[in-house]
Amino acid sequence: MTDEPLREVRRAVYRPVREGNALEDTVARLVQTIRLGVVAPGESLPPERELALRYAVSRDTVREAIRELADAGFLVPRRGRYGGTFVADPLPQPPDPGKVDAAELDDILGLRRVLEAGAARAAAERTLDQPVREELWARFEATSTASEGDYRRLDTLLHLTIAEMSGIPSLVNLAAENRARVNAWLDTFPLLPRNIEHSNEQHERIVTAILAGRADAAESAVLDHLAGSEALLRGFLA
Repeated sequence: MTDEPLREVRRAVYRPVREGNALEDTVARLVQTIRLGVVAPGESLPPERELALRYAVSRDTVREAIRELADAGFLVPRRGRYGGTFVADPLPQPPDPGKVDAAELDDILGLRRVLEAGAARAAAERTLDQPVREELWARFEATSTASEGDYRRLDTLLHLTIAEMSGIPSLVNLAAENRARVNAWLDTFPLLPRNIEHSNEQHERIVTAILAGRADAAESAVLDHLAGSEALLRGFLA
């Protein structure tokens, strides 16, 4: 159950692209899918015909976008009976972004606080049925026991699960786009074991507050959690 992204998360990354920049937007959406871990390293993307339908573009556009990302080392096309387009494993090492513009960092992280704290509050205020409650707890457990190589992917899916449980589909779209931007920065510096341990403790507080219907506590726990990752991002990038 925890390996399959949720419905609204998949809708967010596979929704139709804008007209006029179909190739560029298709490439960007595929990169977002990879950065968010919706398709894990070594797993296959949906078939070209399905991607073309979801993005509302031609199959030629999808093929060209895949070719561009294959040339860049993100995707591996394979032919034959068990062929398809697979996410590279391992993914190429992101380049050092150098010093990130402070205004851009403030903008992305400020939006992240609004989106994720609001999502946790909204999720805690809803009446969640048992399968949804079990899904949230399972994603927390998967993240807390993840290997170092899989931690950021499962951490991302936990955060996006909370966004989905807000019951606001358009918030999921915004959260996915924002998280992809944040992940592009996070991927440029190493995971810190003590930070992972602390994050897992904070995740437990967030999840238990949501499941208990304590909206203030859920919102507060998310803001505490994000403050820690913001400190790391500013330390490494600013």
